[in-house]
Amino acid sequence: MLQTENIYYFLLILPIVSFLYSSVGHGGASGYLALMALFSFAPETMKPTALLLNLFVAGISFYYYYKEGYFNKKLFISFAIASIPLAFLGGRIEVDASIYKKILAVLLIFAILKMLNVFGKERNAIKPVKIWQGLMVGGVIGFFSGLIGIGGGIILTPIILLLHWGKMKEAAAVSALFIWVNSASGLIGQLSSGVKIEMASFVLVAIALIGGILGGYYGSKKINNKNLRYILAFVLIIASAKLMFT
Repeated sequence: MLQTENIYYFLLILPIVSFLYSSVGHGGASGYLALMALFSFAPETMKPTALLLNLFVAGISFYYYYKEGYFNKKLFISFAIASIPLAFLGGRIEVDASIYKKILAVLLIFAILKMLNVFGKERNAIKPVKIWQGLMVGGVIGFFSGLIGIGGGIILTPIILLLHWGKMKEAAAVSALFIWVNSASGLIGQLSSGVKIEMASFVLVAIALIGGILGGYYGSKKINNKNLRYILAFVLIIASAKLMFT
């Protein structure tokens, strides 16, 4: 993995991606997968590596948001009940490389819209999540989380805001733990099906944690760096196009 061409550029960009995602309560798997696609990583290493990175970065992000008092336990449970087992199931399924790339390209659109703050407006009036809504939303997102190697927060956060189930930082805190449990479940599913994690992945974890720690800390406070988010959105657009048309 570390022998990939231009790997030093990848290692330079990686903590920036983890910083931006962690600042909004996400683990960053969609960003890591986009980067790995741009740098032509082998498809079989992308999913387990992204899930492993998610575990550490989302965990750090959740810690800071929880510490600030933004976590809504009831809201989290409503999505996690169905997402955890279905993330495990998705993790066990091997997807053809060409189909995998197309699904990932589509899911990156959610990451692009989130970085462009399309779903950024929160409302004062908050609606409770009905049981069937939580099970359906959590289950679908959980399955695709394990299948593709994302934590699902990049999809869950916009849904929470669009349907007025929570406010911005509350959605970030819930999404951070949601990402963590889905990533753990999906990774266990992968390992149980015979997938192995390269030791080089732990080098990437150490580098991503630098950005994740800083992003989680400042994001749970007040940071909102629009310029960096626009740059990341541009990178994601390029990655999505490459995945879709190659």
